[in-house]
Amino acid sequence: MNINRENIDDLNAVLTVKIEKADYEVNVDNVLKDYRKKANIKGFRPGMVPMGMIKKMYYRAVQVEEINKIVSENIQKYFTDEKLEILGDPLPKTDEQDKMDFNTQEDFTFSFELGLTPTIELKLSKKNKVTCYEIIIDEKMKNDSLENYARRYGELRKADITEEKDVIKGKIEALDENGNLIPDGHSVEETSIGIDIIKDKMIQELFIGKSLNDSIDFDLKKAFPNDTEIAGILHKKKEEIAELGGNFRFTISDISRFYPAEIGKELFDRIYGEGVVNTTEEFIKKVEDEITLNLKRESDFKLRMDIKALTLEKTDFLLPEEFLKRWLLKVNENTTQDQIDTEFDNFRKDLRWQLIRNKVARDNEVKITEEELLQEAALVTRYQFQQYGLFYATDEQINNYAKETLKREEDAKKIAEKILEEKILLLLQELVKIENKSVTVEEFNKLFE
Repeated sequence: MNINRENIDDLNAVLTVKIEKADYEVNVDNVLKDYRKKANIKGFRPGMVPMGMIKKMYYRAVQVEEINKIVSENIQKYFTDEKLEILGDPLPKTDEQDKMDFNTQEDFTFSFELGLTPTIELKLSKKNKVTCYEIIIDEKMKNDSLENYARRYGELRKADITEEKDVIKGKIEALDENGNLIPDGHSVEETSIGIDIIKDKMIQELFIGKSLNDSIDFDLKKAFPNDTEIAGILHKKKEEIAELGGNFRFTISDISRFYPAEIGKELFDRIYGEGVVNTTEEFIKKVEDEITLNLKRESDFKLRMDIKALTLEKTDFLLPEEFLKRWLLKVNENTTQDQIDTEFDNFRKDLRWQLIRNKVARDNEVKITEEELLQEAALVTRYQFQQYGLFYATDEQINNYAKETLKREEDAKKIAEKILEEKILLLLQELVKIENKSVTVEEFNKLFE
């Protein structure tokens, strides 16, 4: 076995692997002996099939398999021994391999193209400035948050006379152009309409001030120009709406009105659990803390985005792009060359960041502990719970859920990636100068336009 590497340039190389019969002969014989022991061929007792017959039946397939296995294992050993980092996978030079004849040859030479990992040098310094935007909490934010809680924990109550924001239930029936009910028309015994989402104001007025059992004749297509909305009201598929007429009659059987929850002890207990928040002042303080935490997440996200962008801008290195395009085409069987070319800029950017991230992690010996994984999984879990209004989950419940999350390989990998990304960005953050700037939420949002 002989392996030789010829560097074409700093980013490309050709690896040549020469294998002789002595390198694979023992392995092939051992596999064939095992086949002989297990062979079940009519006319022969188990284990007594002549080796000549076994070789005739299986030798070529076993030879090819063992040669490929030996080549693959020795290439990986070569990379380890030489501390050689490559991008993608070795690409066989098919033009050479196509000329091989396993029926006549005993010695073989395999050649592989390699894409080499470039040398990366970080060039960040305190001369590089990145702005950390501190978002100002204003009264509107606080009022909106309080209102959202009141609405989230509000309830629907029955009403006798309809108002603009009510939801009504009832029967809807199709009418002909003279206002007569169409027998076997597109009627629905019970459906719902939100009065405030009726698009035509004049039709909307028809529905206000009505009582139970009142009927309203109206143009459904004018009230709801969107076929998807009409399909929902009539319990039909969108494709069935096009041929319908617009005249319908709605007969009210139920009127519901939404009432926001009142700010008080009952609401506080429903949100945070009994006894956690007892006064309006404590509630407002709790809401302010939640807003502060959410705004800090937004601010930190923007800061990390900007540090990442600056790092990519300042860390300049080349990639073996033609090799990578050939490799991508090979590993993505259903992808065309045009697709590879179109999407390559995004791939290049992601790969460049991955290489930078790996270098920073290696240079700083970044590790991720089990404790960090559990802590991050718990943070993600608590945030998800809060999104569904479950603010009162105990630490034990959160940790148990987090542990179950980490048992799922894909979820655990995502959480580890998130931790690694944050650690790398924190290390990069230490290399640059951070300037704080207070902005309104409107000014902050414009930064993403």
